[in-house]
Order: sequence, then structure tokens, then C-alpha cells
Amino acid sequence: MFKDMGRRIREFFARILRRKTPAAGYFATGHKASFRGFLHAAPWVMPRRDYLVYVPRGYGGWRRRTLVVMIHGCKQAPEDFAAATRIAALADERGWLVLMPRQTDKANPYSCWNWFDPATSAGRGEAAIVAAQIRAVRRGYRVNRKRVFVAGFSAGGALAAALGLRHPEVFAGVFVHSGLACGAASGPWDAIKVMKSGASTDPARIGADARARAGGAVRLPLLVLHGDLDSVVAEINGRQVVKQFLALNGHAAGAAPGSELPPPDAESSDALPSGRTVTTCDYRIGDGAMVRMVRVAGLDHAWSGGDPVHPWNDPAPPDATKLLGEFVRS
Repeated sequence: MFKDMGRRIREFFARILRRKTPAAGYFATGHKASFRGFLHAAPWVMPRRDYLVYVPRGYGGWRRRTLVVMIHGCKQAPEDFAAATRIAALADERGWLVLMPRQTDKANPYSCWNWFDPATSAGRGEAAIVAAQIRAVRRGYRVNRKRVFVAGFSAGGALAAALGLRHPEVFAGVFVHSGLACGAASGPWDAIKVMKSGASTDPARIGADARARAGGAVRLPLLVLHGDLDSVVAEINGRQVVKQFLALNGHAAGAAPGSELPPPDAESSDALPSGRTVTTCDYRIGDGAMVRMVRVAGLDHAWSGGDPVHPWNDPAPPDATKLLGEFVRS
């Protein structure tokens, strides 16, 4: 009898210990459409895109999680972007859910997001499709609706900017790495010129108009990271994203004429062991940094600190994924 009781006690505690072992993180697949998602340039393409969701280690229970939307660049897929940025490891550490939309080559032969399409720039098109995916993930998982962030690289960064500008009520912050301002170009041919020399529109005016349509009560933090040697998306585009979001947030610097940024509220410069210099400029509204630009000397068009096994990644610091983690935590 005592041997049987001892066995049952051992089995009971073994079950408890097994329950305490966190379940491993995993990727789930999904797709979502939006009736507002048709593109001007490709109206024959159905307004539906696939996506991945990374569910972090130990997910479960009643706690609502931060959701980070990670949007890949041209000639990339969500799997490449996840591996190169090591976003799953950070999500496991922080307990984030991560949504990774997938572009289809039917909509763009290079798997670029159509940030330059007038529908997307207006908040419809692919911006509407990704917004619909966010709503689907919020319904399917325990998401803290006040803690939804969007981050993107290159064309994905431009789409992130469009999402933040056109759907500011959805997001707690926007991270744009080597991207462009919302509405910077009016079509694919214009986009080529804009990538090299800056917007053919007035991004700050677009930001101010978006603020007015939102009733003037927008507070949306932004972090921009751009390399000064970017040969694909010129650095002026990163500065224009900053000016656009300054205008969106009602900061006086957003109303300054021209593309150049006025003096920041705070600025610092750090020399890294790699020989690169990182300059950080902060523009504040109230307490803390509202809009921040991180300029990396010597960085071309690549995710900073990424895995060089994958294209469009530079292993040298600063680590953009780490900066994203600090931004989301702040």
C-alpha cells in the first residue's frame, strides 16, 4: 500500500513539474483579406495576403501580450526576415507575439510592398490588408491592444510609416529602418527617383493633414534608423519620415520648411569599436523621446546587426533588433 502511495505521489509531482516547463515558441500561418485592399497599379490582384505569427515560448494564460508587426523588405520573405533579425529569440525573451505579413509576387515581382501605390499611401491597399491581419491576430490571440507596434525594413519600413500615419489609433509606436515617408511617391516610376533623391511630395504636409483628420490628438512615437551610405534608399528619406511624424505629432519642428531637420531637443554621438559612429537625435513632446532618428555612419542598405548569411543584413553594430526591443519596452 505504501509503495503504491509513494508511486502516486511521485507521478503527481512529475505532472506538476511538466506543467511548469514552458512550451516552446512556434510559427503559425494565416491569411486575411480586406475589401479596401485593392491596388491602383494591380487591380486584378486579390486583396489578400498570407502571414506568419510567432507565438512565444510559454504563451498561455490570461496575460495579454505585446504584438510587434515585422514587415520584410524587397526580395525577402517572412522566414528570411525572422532568421536574419533573430526576432523569435527576442520575442521569447520579452513574451511578444510577432505578426509577419507576406508579400506575394503577384502583387510585386520583387516581393516589395507597394508603398508607392496611391491606395496604400491613403491607408487602403496593402496598409488596409495588414491592418486587417492585425485585427485577425487580436481576435485569435491574447493581445494588449494598447501595445501594438509596427516595424519594417526598406519597402517594409515605408509600409510601416504608412500604417502609422493612416492608422495611428492602432499603434503604440512605429520603427522604420531604411524606409521612406508615407506618400513620398505617386507610383512605381516615381518611386525609383524618390528612393535616390527624396520625396516628390511634401511629407511634412502629409503628416500635418493626417493629424488634422485625426482631430489633432495624435501621440505616436517613432524610431528611424538609417545608414549614411545607403545606396538604395538615400538617407534624406529617413529624415523625411522623421519630419512627417513630427508634423503628425504636432511638434513645431515638423512645420519647418524644407527637407532638412531643425536642431533636435537632444543629440548624442557614439564611436563604436567597429569604427562606425552612431548619432542619435531626439525630438520630445512632454517627457521622454517622442521621435528619434539613429544615423549610422558607414551603413549601406542593410538591417544593422543582422545575420549576414541572409541578404540585406550587416553584422556590425548597432543591433537594430536590440534597439527595437528598447523602443518597444520604453
